[in-house]
Amino acid sequence: MTVRATRRSAGLLLFRHTGAGIEVLLGHMGGPFWAKKEAGAWTVPKGEYEPDEPAWEAARREFREELGLAPPDGAAVPLGEVAQKNGKIVTAWAVEADPDLTGFRPGSFTMEWPPRSGRMREFPELDRVAWFGLDRARELVIAAQTAFLDRLAEHSG
Repeated sequence: MTVRATRRSAGLLLFRHTGAGIEVLLGHMGGPFWAKKEAGAWTVPKGEYEPDEPAWEAARREFREELGLAPPDGAAVPLGEVAQKNGKIVTAWAVEADPDLTGFRPGSFTMEWPPRSGRMREFPELDRVAWFGLDRARELVIAAQTAFLDRLAEHSG
């Protein structure tokens, strides 16, 4: 029996203070499966990393790869880990920043599409990013990641 290692991802949850309260930057997952979905189709910009890479370094690297933007400097608030329904463990940090998103250039992935067609197509990892208040973000983000929003709210409260 082969033991499969737990997949791990790390990411940065950017936040900013506005007159309406805290807003967070989320990314909408790219590709045909997510194209017409909103609820549960948004995520903290994150990506997988190998066990020998520190999670913090992976979070910063993945931010650059997922958004095409430099990861922001600033104090990082550890938000801990969550286990997603697919078994992946996600670690995140919150960083207060308000980057210029005009440079958003997502990384991409390749998959067979349509299924069993033999044709490989390239899709953006994130097809768009947007700022959301915490209540709206809770409605849109992958269910397990709502814990990150709650922990940020506790920290900022």
